[in-house]
Amino acid sequence: MDARLQKLEEQLAHLQRHIEQQDRVMLNLSKELERLKERIVRLEAGPSDGAEAGPGSPADERPPHW
Repeated sequence: MDARLQKLEEQLAHLQRHIEQQDRVMLNLSKELERLKERIVRLEAGPSDGAEAGPGSPADERPPHW
């Protein structure tokens, strides 16, 4: 009976460590997911300065030496 109890205690300790590791991984994944969501929102929003590339934009102007 003692050997069986000891084996159960070892399994319980192993499972507790495994759960703690999974919790850390899930927390890290959750943080990474939030960072990626924020990045996608920023990328979809376009340029933050409000300047869009199009006719008349500074990107279309000729350099002064032309």
